[in-house]
Amino acid sequence: MKPASGLRTFSTIWFGQFVSTIGSGLTGFAVGVWIYQTTGSVTDFALSNVFYLVPFIALGPVAGALVDRWDRRWVMIIADAGQALGTLAIALLYWTGHLQVWHIYITIATSSILGAFQRPAYSASVTLLVPKEQLGRAGGMGQLKDAVSGLVTPTLAGFLVVAFGLTGVILIDFATFLFAVTTLLLVRIPSPEPSSEIKQRNLRQDIAFGVKHIVARPGLFGLLVIYAFLNLFTNAAGVLTAPMVLSFAPASVLGIVSSVGGAGLLTGGLLMSLWGGPKRLIHGALGMIFLTGLGFIITGLRPSAVFIATGTFLRMFAFAVMAASAGALWQRKVAPDLQGRVFATRFMISASIEPLAHASIGPLVDRFFGPWLMTGGLLAGSVGAIIGLGPGRGMGFVNVVMGILILLLGVIGYVYPRVRRVEDELPDATPGQPTLDPSPRTEALPA
Repeated sequence: MKPASGLRTFSTIWFGQFVSTIGSGLTGFAVGVWIYQTTGSVTDFALSNVFYLVPFIALGPVAGALVDRWDRRWVMIIADAGQALGTLAIALLYWTGHLQVWHIYITIATSSILGAFQRPAYSASVTLLVPKEQLGRAGGMGQLKDAVSGLVTPTLAGFLVVAFGLTGVILIDFATFLFAVTTLLLVRIPSPEPSSEIKQRNLRQDIAFGVKHIVARPGLFGLLVIYAFLNLFTNAAGVLTAPMVLSFAPASVLGIVSSVGGAGLLTGGLLMSLWGGPKRLIHGALGMIFLTGLGFIITGLRPSAVFIATGTFLRMFAFAVMAASAGALWQRKVAPDLQGRVFATRFMISASIEPLAHASIGPLVDRFFGPWLMTGGLLAGSVGAIIGLGPGRGMGFVNVVMGILILLLGVIGYVYPRVRRVEDELPDATPGQPTLDPSPRTEALPA
């Protein structure tokens, strides 16, 4: 099925998720602006991300183990349908005048629970439908999907909010979820044949297996730890982009900046979908970390839409290439019948310290970095002389610091040989191969 019909099935699923992503982007942008303009608090704005991340991380290993046992298509159908109902609930609350910030937090947490099942189900399905040599392009299409949403939705959301109100925007999102469910109902995703060893394990053993499988492979585990810290630094700075722009410009400028970021993601995703990435995927997974760090440094240097838009474009372009390269690398090195639990564990570990960034960065900016970079503040005569003083400069300082730390992560990745040579040391996986021995039998290369 894989060569021709598998690609058609993947394209159908991808298009349904593409439409749904645009709808979710409309709601996410509109609701995010509503939270910040209603409360005026960076902390409240950042907490929405915490309510998404915590359930997703906590349920990841359980969800991954169950995804490998269940029909992956139905997992995605139920997840999309559940998220559609949550979106509809927000629309009704807003329309009746009862919407509160905590309502949004609950809906986000519910969506996160469903996403904990949907994400590994989708990622594991790609390997079953797309030939190995095309995985980089499939990853690029995934980034392209997110990129078009990031490019189109900010401006479109601003127009739709004016034309139809927040309720209208959310109802459009509800319709796009239904479209995604329809496309999934029209296709069939093959189930991988598990090895005899896998069949003998219970759910508790399956949950633990993902961690053991990754830890036993130093190259993958090292790359995963680097990405965990990368997520920490990028989220600590990235969540500040919207309030930083809004500190000196109206929401319309934020829409333009967000669209420029979407253009960066679109460019990177389009490049990967046509090119497929470097021959050695690790160079895409590590090399783009340096461009990401540079993008954050530029973003924080000045209270300027031009600087912020330029930095955002660079880091989003880098993210598209980096995510597609890393995703294809993992799909090559992990057997299809294991990908649900292994990928869920991968997502859990890489995102495990993200809530720390979202929960702490708001109070740190509100109480410390913001006041320190006002006239007469603690850093006014030092850092302030370089990046300026006033509202939003504390957030700019965070971007510069996180950008420098990200550059150091890229250096670490290339210095550590197990990560740098992971494609040589770890063979490509094949379906149904024995997996109870967690350590791959390969001859280690010299450091």
